[in-house]
Amino acid sequence: MKTNYQIRYACHPRDAKSYDTQRLRSEFLIETLFVADEVNMVYSMIDRMLVGGAYPVNEELALEAIDPLKAPYFLTRREIGIFNVGEGAGIVRIEGEGDIELNPKEALYIGRGDRNVTFVSKDKNRPAKFYFNSTTAHTAYPTKKITKAEADVLALGSMEGANDRVINRMIVAKVLPTCQLQMGMTELKPGSIWNTMPAHTHSRRMEAYFYFDIPEDQAICHFMGEPQETRVIWMKKDQAVLSPDWSIHSAAATHNYTFIWGMAGENQDYSDQDWYKETELK
Repeated sequence: MKTNYQIRYACHPRDAKSYDTQRLRSEFLIETLFVADEVNMVYSMIDRMLVGGAYPVNEELALEAIDPLKAPYFLTRREIGIFNVGEGAGIVRIEGEGDIELNPKEALYIGRGDRNVTFVSKDKNRPAKFYFNSTTAHTAYPTKKITKAEADVLALGSMEGANDRVINRMIVAKVLPTCQLQMGMTELKPGSIWNTMPAHTHSRRMEAYFYFDIPEDQAICHFMGEPQETRVIWMKKDQAVLSPDWSIHSAAATHNYTFIWGMAGENQDYSDQDWYKETELK
């Protein structure tokens, strides 16, 4: 197996105004998460969130403590949320707790602690893909698997607005305790292309968006930046984007899709958002 990581630094919104397309993509876009028998991750200095992907096909993959963590185990000072976004079922093997099977679109929360975690697919011909977000943690909360049936579900939007969607809030305070991590999965219905519109910011939290469940030949246009100074990043299936606290985060695509959002920061109040009307954006 192989573990790869990058470090991304936070930037001031004043600086981001001058970024060209390539600089914008290099700072915020995570293009490669899933390579067979590799773990790939980005350690962001924005609220110290780690965004990554593990793709076990022929091997069992370990969640290794990368050097920037300066810790004996990945979870020594961290919590993690994991979603299976692959075609087949997978297993998360947790030292001292055993195996937890995750079917596609199921989630798992693991609290902080000194123990090994590994990933494996049940069938290499239909491998699992494990997408994860990890944040710093001040205490240890119990491991918990979360299915869509156990999620706090919110239906929003309309077909007329091209944003008819279901928000599955899976790793949130209503479902289980965490230190600061929140994660959920939003599914857009056929014919809908917009997410999170009207757009918002939340200066108390940063966010990461991961897009999947979209055909290989289709694309997503992610909108970011200050509400009066927006920018776009074109993305493909199985890519993620970092969203600083000062940035809006919304998207439209050439096909309906599913995305996973993960948040970290000062509070866990999902409704703590500063909204902007569509007509206010520039």
